[in-house]
Amino acid sequence: MRSPHDFSSMTALICFEAAARNGSFKVAADEMNVTASAISHQIKLLERDLGCMLFNRRHRGVELTERGAFLLVAVRRGFEGITDAIGQLRARPENVDVTLRATTAVSALWLMPRIRSFWKLHPSVSVSQIVSDVVGSDGRSDIAVGYALPEDNGHEWHELFRDRILALGSPDFAARHDVSTLAELAAAPLIHVNHSNALWAGWSEWFAHLGCPAPVAAGFFVNNHMIALQAAEDSVGAVLGWEGLASGLLRSGRLVALMQDSVPSHSAFTMQVHPHASAKARLFADWLAANV
Repeated sequence: MRSPHDFSSMTALICFEAAARNGSFKVAADEMNVTASAISHQIKLLERDLGCMLFNRRHRGVELTERGAFLLVAVRRGFEGITDAIGQLRARPENVDVTLRATTAVSALWLMPRIRSFWKLHPSVSVSQIVSDVVGSDGRSDIAVGYALPEDNGHEWHELFRDRILALGSPDFAARHDVSTLAELAAAPLIHVNHSNALWAGWSEWFAHLGCPAPVAAGFFVNNHMIALQAAEDSVGAVLGWEGLASGLLRSGRLVALMQDSVPSHSAFTMQVHPHASAKARLFADWLAANV
C-alpha cells in the first residue's frame, strides 16, 4: 500500500536539517556521528528527488538556496511538532484531569491568566497544557481554544467571542510616526507574520479589505505572532493584532491602536470540547465559557 505521506527519505531530511542549521556538511556529520560524505550523499539524493538545488557549496561551508530555505521552514515545523508531541508524552502524568491545547499566543495572552483564576477556585483539578503553533496538529486534548472554523469532527463547539483585527504599535511608535490615514500606515515600518494558518490575516489582506493598496515599505518578517507582538512593543514597527487576544496589552498601554480602522476576524474565537472529556474537563469548559 502506498504511504499517504508524499515526502523524501526521513534520513535525508534529518541530514538536510542538520547541514542547514550548522551551515556545514562536516559539522552536521560530527553531530550525527557519520562521515561528511554520508551527509553529502543524502543531500544529493534529496536534491535529485526534489529536482532542485538546496545548497550552494562554498569553500568554507554551505549556504541554503531560496528553495532550500523554503524547505527548511517546513522541515523545522514538522520536527518541532514531533518534538512537542514526544515531550508531552514523556512529561505528562497519567492523572491529569484537564488537557488544553492552544497556540503560543493564545496560551500566553489569553488562556494562562484564566487558568490561574480557575486554579484559585479549584486547586484540586490538575491541568496540562499543550502549546503548539503547528497547524493541524490535533493530539489528544480535552479542550482546544483559539480562532477556528467549526468542523464536523465530533467535538462540541462553543463560540467565546467575535474579534476584530487592528493595527497596533507601541506608544513610542505611535508618537514618532503619527499615523492618521491608511496610506500613511502603508508607508510606515510594518511587522509581517509568515503563518501557515490561513485564518490569520496579513497586512496585504488587511489593507485590501479596507480598499487600500498593499504596503510597499520594507518590513520585518517573523513566523511567530508572540515574537511579532514583542517586536511591536520594542517599536520595530506596526503589527496586526486581534483585539480580544491582545486585550491585556492594550489595557496595560504596552500597545495602542494606531487608528480606528479594523477588519473582522476570519473566524470566531472558539472552544472545542472532546466528546469523551471528563467531568472535571467539562467543569473547566463551563467555567471558561462563563469567564470570557
